[in-house]
Amino acid sequence: MDLSRRELLTRTGQAAAVATAASTLTIGTAQAQAESAGVKLTQGTNISVSRSADGKWLAIDLVTAIWVLPATGGTARKLTDELQDATLPSFGPGNQIAFQSYRDGNYHLYVIGLDGTGLRQLTHGKYDHREPAFSPDGTKIAFTSDRAGSYGVHVLDVASGAITQLTGVPDEAAAPQWSKDGKRIIFITGNAAVEVVSLDGKREKLVTAPTGMQLFGAAFGPGGRPSYTQMRPGQAELMLGTTAVVTGQDVFGFAPVWDGDRVLYTADGRIRWHANGSVTDIPFEATVPVRKVERHRTRNLSGGPVKGIAGPVVSRDGTKIAFRALNSLYLLGNGKTTKLTDGKYFDSDPDFSPDGTKLIYASDRSGVAQLWVRDLNSGEDKLFAPSPGAQTTPRFSPDGTKVAYVDHDGQVWVADATGRRQITPTLFQPGRPTWSADGTVVALAAVKPFSRRFREGTSQILSVDLASGELKYTEPMPFRSIATRGDDGPVWSPDGKHIAFVVESVAWVVPVDAKGDFQGEPRQVTREVTDSLAWHGNDALVYLNNGRLRKSTLDGKASTIRVHLNWSRPKPPERKVVHVGAYWDGEAQNLRQNVDIVVENGLVQEIRPHQGRADVDASRLTAIPGLIDAHNHWHLRGRQWGARQGNVWLAYGITTVRSPGDPVYQMVETREALAAGTLTGPRFYATGEAVDGSRVYYNFMRPTLSRAQLDLELRRAHELGYDMIKTYVRLPVELQRAAVQRSKVPLSSHYLYPAANLGMDGMEHVGATNRLGYSHTVSRQGKAYQDVVSLFTSSGMSMTPTLFHNRALFAEDKSLATDERTRVLFPPWEYERYLADADSGGAASSAYVLRNWVEFALAVHRGGGLVICGTDAPLDAPATATHMNLRAMVKYGFTPREALITATRNPARWLGLPLGAIKPGAPADISFVEGDPLADIKAAANVKQVMVGGRVHQIADLLAPYGQQAKLVSTTDALAPLPSAENKHWWHEPEWAEHVCCDH
Repeated sequence: MDLSRRELLTRTGQAAAVATAASTLTIGTAQAQAESAGVKLTQGTNISVSRSADGKWLAIDLVTAIWVLPATGGTARKLTDELQDATLPSFGPGNQIAFQSYRDGNYHLYVIGLDGTGLRQLTHGKYDHREPAFSPDGTKIAFTSDRAGSYGVHVLDVASGAITQLTGVPDEAAAPQWSKDGKRIIFITGNAAVEVVSLDGKREKLVTAPTGMQLFGAAFGPGGRPSYTQMRPGQAELMLGTTAVVTGQDVFGFAPVWDGDRVLYTADGRIRWHANGSVTDIPFEATVPVRKVERHRTRNLSGGPVKGIAGPVVSRDGTKIAFRALNSLYLLGNGKTTKLTDGKYFDSDPDFSPDGTKLIYASDRSGVAQLWVRDLNSGEDKLFAPSPGAQTTPRFSPDGTKVAYVDHDGQVWVADATGRRQITPTLFQPGRPTWSADGTVVALAAVKPFSRRFREGTSQILSVDLASGELKYTEPMPFRSIATRGDDGPVWSPDGKHIAFVVESVAWVVPVDAKGDFQGEPRQVTREVTDSLAWHGNDALVYLNNGRLRKSTLDGKASTIRVHLNWSRPKPPERKVVHVGAYWDGEAQNLRQNVDIVVENGLVQEIRPHQGRADVDASRLTAIPGLIDAHNHWHLRGRQWGARQGNVWLAYGITTVRSPGDPVYQMVETREALAAGTLTGPRFYATGEAVDGSRVYYNFMRPTLSRAQLDLELRRAHELGYDMIKTYVRLPVELQRAAVQRSKVPLSSHYLYPAANLGMDGMEHVGATNRLGYSHTVSRQGKAYQDVVSLFTSSGMSMTPTLFHNRALFAEDKSLATDERTRVLFPPWEYERYLADADSGGAASSAYVLRNWVEFALAVHRGGGLVICGTDAPLDAPATATHMNLRAMVKYGFTPREALITATRNPARWLGLPLGAIKPGAPADISFVEGDPLADIKAAANVKQVMVGGRVHQIADLLAPYGQQAKLVSTTDALAPLPSAENKHWWHEPEWAEHVCCDH
């Protein structure tokens, strides 16, 4: 990251006077902007408060900055700038304020004076340092950090900088606070207990959370009794010992400040005193600048050279390359590209046998993804070691007798003629396996988190010794991640002497021994955007560079390999006249009855009163604009869903989807295949991997650590024609701002502010994964307050609710789960889980949060903000969740028309395209349903046929490929698993196990 002179001096603790002057200047500029064009905030969502020792001042963390105001209330004064990304203030003696800051891509502790001077950084390094609390005498600061392997309580000596660890593995400690005498520290462990530790390390557990409750924000109350917030959906109580002091409020769960028997805390968007059974609010005002969103226009692809080349592999002799493109497998050899599969199903991830005469690949032609072997001479296909579940990303062993693959739960298996053997536990979105030269070790990319508390980590090399059953993690480089856990390595060289991988979007090689242990330092091979590595012999790499297939020797000499593959859009269908019983144009308050919709060249040409004979008789149906799901991830489980996914979206009337994050070449390949008509499905607008920061969790996030790397990420986005860019949760504000300044496409993230002043176009979810561990846009009870609603409506940023708790509606209606379309088009294991959710009914706690989320979205919508419907599928169910979201909206306040607008007109406006409407000149994307969805939102799911670009799809045709699935005659026996398959780590779980995207 490029640092200005001021930033460099500040971060290294030098020239405090220079830093102070610069800080004051920055704050003055921010206040001047706020006064000229700002939004006045009078409430704060999930804010914390600290009180000065003399009782005259309060400090709060509003919209990720530290503000101070008189203790009696009034206008707040901003102390920190947007780049500081500052939260959780703690007053110390002399009116110094400690806080946590994410300025440089890790959380560190800072102090600043009440007047905004004296900004100083106290901690450094690649670990996070959080939740500071000044000791009563001001000589020490208690904090939490993952520097010891999980979150523990530490104490910093302010004068010397020395750090003492008081608690460690496996505590996952949070929010330490001091006793009045400065001898003890109270804290929370795992949201499940309140504990105390003395400075000599002696610990005592004071409170254990009741069943179903979580604990937050511990502090010492009167008489040294523990005070904390006890919380579950629908209940947030500020406790003193076992007594609830504050009830019936949305208590935010930060450490309260006790003054005798009265207590200062935050709840319901306000700063409050509670004393003698009564509540007094402390009013405040804070003005922040915003930048009105300028909408971009998304481009439709028209054809040209194929850029969606997915998973290229090279034969051992270097004469052939196989890859996936346009929904088929291709073979490149002797300068000629040959299509190998017909594109009727999802055929992916080829790999050559050692002698180059065969390809193994995954195909869902039998209903679910299974391994098939293609004889390249005869063209014959045979099943290989079939399994009851999905088999994906196969790799031949060096002798060609075995295959390593990953199943639908993230377990790695090795199969041969005798059977299948599990060799790893369930892994969270692992990469593609690779073999050692002697066939005794299998390695792949896997995530290793820093702690359970935040579940962020690095993507490392996980190796399995097939002889001993040992499972071992290896960092590619200290605190660095393999770029993505897909096709970016590790990849073993054929002679076993090197492993190649991508870190920070360039290729590296490292010498290794037979077991894969590093025998030296990794060496950079490429300096251009590098994806999807494959070895070309032992001395060169083949890789993808922004849609080009490239080859580089290990000394960096690169050349382009011509693929000679182009695509174009199919000819629009012939002119059609569709007679409908009624239609909704996407705007009207009521249906218009008995009309003909004339479609020509894929567009609506005319809407007229019915006359004469029609080409399509939908006289008993209602035409509505095809729905748009504005948040899903096609390839999060794309290999497991296969070609079904496009069919299920269409079967439920969703004709456009937007993905704010997908493995880039899988995305581009699918986008081109859909546009070229070689794959059935909706229109697909998308981005590649989200641009993340120093740590990652999902496999399709790119850890980005510098301006130079950001340039590579943006170059990939530009040359591959991304429809948008998503910046993810660990990207610092400075790099997020740079991404906005350098991009020409819409951007979104998980943050509202300072995104609303950087020029970001939208925020995903109501308040999902956040580097804070909680959200500043929605409380833990699911509520948002004036600050959030005003920022959305003033900036014009979109909000995509993704209402995961919609499954609470199964308690009253589970028809979507039992619908034939769901039963046939969901993969069997997905359907079993979905049906189990439906049968279990909805929990009252989920319904409580769901109501609050919807009321939040409704306030934004009716305030003039832009709410766009999305689901985060497949973390929620593809297609059916779109309708469950719409039903939840209507249940809790939206009219059916308002709900439909969030899935038609609004996302079309975000994309800048004439979608989401039935009117002359608009694309003929139409869902034909039974009933009146303006009167009953459930009718929107009663789809009988669907049209995309004038092409009609009957539901029976969409079901047909999977309605009569071929039954496997037999499956290969499952042999006893290796010891390495035993689950010994808490993070070894499938990504569907819980909605980790929305944990706070």
